[in-house]
Amino acid sequence: MLTGNALISATRKYAKEDRNRSWLLLLGTISLWLVALVGACYNFNLVLQLFCGVVAGLVTVRLFIIYHDYMHKSILQGSWLAELIFTVFGWYILAPKSIWRRSHDYHHAHNAKLYTSSIGSFPIVTKEEFLNAPKSERRVYLFIRHPFTIALGYIFAFIWGMCIRSFLSKPGVHKDSMIALVFHALLGAAIYYFCGWPGLLIGFFMPYLISLSMGSYLFYAQHNFPGVKFKNKQEWDFVYAALYSSSYMKMSGLMHWFTGNIGYHHIHHINAKIPFYNLPKVFTEMKEFQSPTTTSLNPKDVFRCLNVKVWDPEKDKMIGIKEVYA
Repeated sequence: MLTGNALISATRKYAKEDRNRSWLLLLGTISLWLVALVGACYNFNLVLQLFCGVVAGLVTVRLFIIYHDYMHKSILQGSWLAELIFTVFGWYILAPKSIWRRSHDYHHAHNAKLYTSSIGSFPIVTKEEFLNAPKSERRVYLFIRHPFTIALGYIFAFIWGMCIRSFLSKPGVHKDSMIALVFHALLGAAIYYFCGWPGLLIGFFMPYLISLSMGSYLFYAQHNFPGVKFKNKQEWDFVYAALYSSSYMKMSGLMHWFTGNIGYHHIHHINAKIPFYNLPKVFTEMKEFQSPTTTSLNPKDVFRCLNVKVWDPEKDKMIGIKEVYA
C-alpha cells in the first residue's frame, strides 16, 4: 500500500488529459445544458417545462465541475476558446475566476487544517472555541452551517460570498465579481422580457436554486461528515487530509455523471490535476483509494452530515450541537 509522496507520484499517470475527450465532454454538456435551459424558459407544456428546469439545474452542476477542472489546470489549457467559455460560465455561475481560484486553491492547500481551513470552505471550530465565543459569533457560525443556509447557497454562498463580499473586500482584485452580478441581473431581465414570469421562475431561478444548493451541499459534505478528521497545523499532513478528511460519496452512475465524478473527492484532493473523467479509473485500479470514509445522498446520510457542527479534539471527531452542551 503506497503512502505519502509515493502515493501522489503513483497518481500522476492518470493526470494526463485526453484533449479530444475533454472537448467532446465539454461541448456535449453545453449542448444538453442549452437545450434544457431553452426548454425551461419557453415551452408549451408546463410539466415538460418543469422537467427541463430540473435537468438544466443538474447539468449546471456537471458544467460547474468541468469549469472547476479547468481552473485546476487539468483540462483544456492554452485554448482561447476554452478561456472564453469558462470566463463567461464563471460569470453565469456566480463564481468568477478570480475569487474561485483564490479561495479554492487555498482550500486545497489547507484542507482539514484547524484554524486555517475556513477560507474557501465551511468554518470549523473546536468545542472549546465554540463555548468560549460570544453568543453573536456562535449564532453566525451555526447560521453558516445551517441546512437552510446551505439549501439557499444561491444567495448566501454565491451571490453574497463569491460576488458581493469578494468585491467589497478587494474591488481592484475582484472586478469580475461585479461583472458576474451585472451579467446575472441582465440575464434575468432578458429572460423575463422574452419569456415572462414562467420563463423567469423555471428557466432562470429553478436551475440556479437546484445547482447552487446541490453544489453547496456537495462542498459541505465533502469535508463535513461523520468520521472526518481534522489536525492542527503542527500535525497536519496533505495526504492524510486527502484520505481521511475528504469523503467518497456513493451515487448512482447517473448522479456521478451529473456531478462530474466529484464524489471521488478523496482522489481529487490527492491530485487535483487528474481530469474528472479519470477519477473512476483511479478508484478502480488503485487499492489505496478503495476503502474511504463514505457518505451518500440518502436522506439518512444527509441528516448525519448536516448534524455535525464542531470538532471535539478529546473525542477526535465532529459532534452535534447537543453533544457540545452535554
